[in-house]
Amino acid sequence: MAAHSQNPSPALPPDEAAPIKPQDLNGFEIVVGICGGIAVYKVCSVVSDLVQRGAGVTCVMTKSATKFVRPLTFEALTGRKVLTSLWKPQYAFDSQHIKLTEAADLFVIAPATANIIAKAANGLADDLLSTLLTSVDCPVLMAPAMNDRMWKNPAVAANVARVKEFGYHMIGPGEGWLACRTVGKGRLEEPTTIVDSIVELLPKKSKSNAG
Repeated sequence: MAAHSQNPSPALPPDEAAPIKPQDLNGFEIVVGICGGIAVYKVCSVVSDLVQRGAGVTCVMTKSATKFVRPLTFEALTGRKVLTSLWKPQYAFDSQHIKLTEAADLFVIAPATANIIAKAANGLADDLLSTLLTSVDCPVLMAPAMNDRMWKNPAVAANVARVKEFGYHMIGPGEGWLACRTVGKGRLEEPTTIVDSIVELLPKKSKSNAG
Protein backbone atom coordinates (compact mmCIF):
# COMPACT_ATOMS: atom_id res chain seq x y z
CA MET A 1 0.00 0.00 0.00
CA ALA A 2 1.48 3.30 -1.05
CA ALA A 3 2.32 5.79 1.65
CA HIS A 4 0.31 8.98 1.63
CA SER A 5 2.33 11.97 0.52
CA GLN A 6 2.53 14.88 2.96
CA ASN A 7 2.41 18.08 1.00
CA PRO A 8 3.75 21.12 2.82
CA SER A 9 1.35 23.93 3.50
CA PRO A 10 1.42 26.48 0.69
CA ALA A 11 3.36 29.63 1.44
CA LEU A 12 1.37 32.78 1.91
CA PRO A 13 1.46 35.26 -0.95
CA PRO A 14 3.76 38.20 -0.23
CA ASP A 15 0.85 40.55 0.39
CA GLU A 16 -0.63 38.16 2.99
CA ALA A 17 2.57 37.21 4.81
CA ALA A 18 3.22 38.76 8.21
CA PRO A 19 5.42 41.83 7.71
CA ILE A 20 8.91 41.75 9.18
CA LYS A 21 9.24 44.23 12.03
CA PRO A 22 11.97 46.87 11.88
CA GLN A 23 14.83 46.11 14.27
CA ASP A 24 14.71 49.62 15.72
CA LEU A 25 14.72 48.56 19.39
CA ASN A 26 17.96 46.57 19.37
CA GLY A 27 19.95 47.13 22.55
CA PHE A 28 17.05 48.35 24.69
CA GLU A 29 15.91 46.63 27.87
CA ILE A 30 12.24 46.98 28.81
CA VAL A 31 10.52 45.69 31.92
CA VAL A 32 6.80 45.02 31.50
CA GLY A 33 4.82 44.80 34.73
CA ILE A 34 1.54 42.95 34.26
CA CYS A 35 -1.35 43.30 36.72
CA GLY A 36 -4.55 41.31 37.01
CA GLY A 37 -7.33 42.20 34.60
CA ILE A 38 -9.08 40.86 31.54
CA ALA A 39 -7.03 43.26 29.42
CA VAL A 40 -3.92 41.12 30.03
CA TYR A 41 -4.54 39.43 26.68
CA LYS A 42 -3.73 42.70 24.90
CA VAL A 43 -0.36 42.86 26.62
CA CYS A 44 0.66 39.66 24.84
CA SER A 45 0.58 41.61 21.57
CA VAL A 46 2.56 44.49 23.10
CA VAL A 47 5.30 42.16 24.34
CA SER A 48 5.43 40.23 21.07
CA ASP A 49 5.78 43.44 19.05
CA LEU A 50 8.60 44.74 21.26
CA VAL A 51 10.52 41.47 21.01
CA GLN A 52 10.08 41.28 17.24
CA ARG A 53 11.53 44.77 16.99
CA GLY A 54 14.65 43.69 18.85
CA ALA A 55 14.03 44.78 22.44
CA GLY A 56 15.00 42.66 25.40
CA VAL A 57 11.80 42.26 27.41
CA THR A 58 11.46 40.94 30.95
CA CYS A 59 7.94 40.43 32.29
CA VAL A 60 6.96 40.77 35.93
CA MET A 61 3.50 39.44 36.82
CA THR A 62 1.42 39.94 39.91
CA LYS A 63 -0.30 36.94 41.43
CA SER A 64 -3.64 38.19 40.09
CA ALA A 65 -2.25 38.54 36.56
CA THR A 66 -1.31 34.85 36.48
CA LYS A 67 -4.99 34.00 36.95
CA PHE A 68 -5.76 35.49 33.52
CA VAL A 69 -2.70 34.44 31.49
CA ARG A 70 -0.11 31.89 32.54
CA PRO A 71 3.52 33.03 32.85
CA LEU A 72 4.43 30.39 30.27
CA THR A 73 2.76 32.52 27.59
CA PHE A 74 5.05 35.49 28.24
CA GLU A 75 8.08 33.21 28.64
CA ALA A 76 7.40 31.86 25.15
CA LEU A 77 7.03 35.38 23.75
CA THR A 78 10.16 36.81 25.39
CA GLY A 79 12.45 33.80 25.65
CA ARG A 80 13.02 34.81 29.27
CA LYS A 81 11.87 33.68 32.68
CA VAL A 82 8.83 35.55 33.97
CA LEU A 83 9.29 36.94 37.47
CA THR A 84 6.41 36.55 39.89
CA SER A 85 7.81 36.60 43.41
CA LEU A 86 10.32 38.35 45.63
CA TRP A 87 11.27 34.93 46.97
CA LYS A 88 12.39 33.47 43.64
CA PRO A 89 15.25 35.79 42.67
CA GLN A 90 16.83 35.69 39.25
CA TYR A 91 20.14 36.40 40.95
CA ALA A 92 20.93 34.56 44.18
CA PHE A 93 22.57 37.65 45.65
CA ASP A 94 19.82 40.04 44.56
CA SER A 95 16.71 39.04 46.50
CA GLN A 96 14.76 42.13 45.46
CA HIS A 97 15.73 42.10 41.77
CA ILE A 98 17.32 45.54 42.00
CA LYS A 99 19.68 44.47 39.22
CA LEU A 100 16.71 44.25 36.87
CA THR A 101 15.75 47.90 37.34
CA GLU A 102 19.36 49.01 36.97
CA ALA A 103 19.44 47.60 33.44
CA ALA A 104 16.00 48.86 32.37
CA ASP A 105 15.62 51.66 29.83
CA LEU A 106 11.86 51.79 30.40
CA PHE A 107 9.43 50.33 32.94
CA VAL A 108 5.95 49.67 31.56
CA ILE A 109 2.91 48.62 33.59
CA ALA A 110 -0.01 47.27 31.59
CA PRO A 111 -2.70 46.84 32.55
CA ALA A 112 -2.17 49.29 35.41
CA THR A 113 -4.89 48.56 37.94
CA ALA A 114 -6.24 50.90 40.59
CA ASN A 115 -4.30 48.80 43.08
CA ILE A 116 -0.84 49.25 41.54
CA ILE A 117 -1.47 52.95 40.92
CA ALA A 118 -2.35 53.36 44.60
CA LYS A 119 0.79 51.50 45.63
CA ALA A 120 2.95 53.65 43.37
CA ALA A 121 1.34 56.85 44.63
CA ASN A 122 2.05 55.95 48.25
CA GLY A 123 5.38 54.16 47.99
CA LEU A 124 3.93 50.82 49.06
CA ALA A 125 6.17 47.84 48.27
CA ASP A 126 4.49 44.59 49.31
CA ASP A 127 5.14 42.39 46.27
CA LEU A 128 7.72 42.11 43.51
CA LEU A 129 6.18 44.58 41.07
CA SER A 130 5.57 47.34 43.62
CA THR A 131 9.04 46.76 45.10
CA LEU A 132 10.63 47.20 41.67
CA LEU A 133 8.69 50.44 41.22
CA THR A 134 10.34 51.88 44.30
CA SER A 135 13.79 51.23 42.83
CA VAL A 136 13.39 52.31 39.19
CA ASP A 137 15.80 54.83 37.72
CA CYS A 138 14.24 55.07 34.28
CA PRO A 139 11.01 56.42 32.76
CA VAL A 140 7.79 54.69 33.86
CA LEU A 141 4.79 54.29 31.57
CA MET A 142 1.44 53.21 33.00
CA ALA A 143 -1.45 52.03 30.84
CA PRO A 144 -4.53 51.92 33.12
CA ALA A 145 -7.47 49.57 32.67
CA MET A 146 -10.43 49.30 35.02
CA ASN A 147 -14.16 49.79 35.40
CA ASP A 148 -15.32 53.27 34.40
CA ARG A 149 -16.68 54.00 37.88
CA MET A 150 -13.37 52.97 39.40
CA TRP A 151 -11.52 55.31 37.03
CA LYS A 152 -13.77 58.21 38.13
CA ASN A 153 -13.35 57.43 41.83
CA PRO A 154 -11.82 60.47 43.61
CA ALA A 155 -9.18 58.34 45.33
CA VAL A 156 -8.06 56.82 42.03
CA ALA A 157 -8.03 60.25 40.39
CA ALA A 158 -5.88 61.59 43.24
CA ASN A 159 -3.45 58.69 42.92
CA VAL A 160 -3.19 59.17 39.15
CA ALA A 161 -2.45 62.86 39.66
CA ARG A 162 0.20 62.03 42.23
CA VAL A 163 2.12 59.51 40.10
CA LYS A 164 2.07 62.06 37.28
CA GLU A 165 3.67 64.53 39.69
CA PHE A 166 6.36 61.91 40.29
CA GLY A 167 7.08 62.01 36.56
CA TYR A 168 5.29 58.81 35.57
CA HIS A 169 3.81 58.81 32.07
CA MET A 170 0.20 57.74 31.57
CA ILE A 171 -1.47 56.46 28.41
CA GLY A 172 -5.24 56.05 28.37
CA PRO A 173 -7.50 54.60 29.38
CA GLY A 174 -9.65 54.62 26.28
CA GLU A 175 -13.42 54.64 26.01
CA GLY A 176 -15.66 51.85 24.79
CA TRP A 177 -17.14 48.50 25.73
CA LEU A 178 -15.78 47.24 29.06
CA ALA A 179 -15.56 43.73 30.45
CA CYS A 180 -18.21 44.65 33.04
CA ARG A 181 -20.62 45.04 30.11
CA THR A 182 -20.89 48.78 30.31
CA VAL A 183 -19.64 51.49 27.99
CA GLY A 184 -17.32 54.12 29.39
CA LYS A 185 -13.74 55.17 30.03
CA GLY A 186 -11.54 52.39 31.32
CA ARG A 187 -10.36 50.29 28.36
CA LEU A 188 -6.70 49.48 28.02
CA GLU A 189 -5.32 51.35 25.02
CA GLU A 190 -4.76 49.28 21.91
CA PRO A 191 -1.41 47.44 21.68
CA THR A 192 -0.17 49.50 18.72
CA THR A 193 -0.86 52.72 20.61
CA ILE A 194 1.00 51.44 23.67
CA VAL A 195 3.97 50.35 21.57
CA ASP A 196 4.09 53.75 19.87
CA SER A 197 4.23 55.43 23.29
CA ILE A 198 7.00 53.07 24.40
CA VAL A 199 9.09 53.86 21.34
CA GLU A 200 8.53 57.58 21.91
CA LEU A 201 9.81 57.36 25.49
CA LEU A 202 12.94 55.40 24.65
CA PRO A 203 16.15 57.26 23.80
CA LYS A 204 16.30 58.16 20.13
CA LYS A 205 19.56 56.32 19.54
CA SER A 206 19.86 52.58 20.03
CA LYS A 207 22.40 51.49 22.62
CA SER A 208 23.86 49.03 20.15
CA ASN A 209 24.65 51.88 17.76
CA ALA A 210 25.80 54.39 20.35
CA GLY A 211 29.36 55.59 20.04
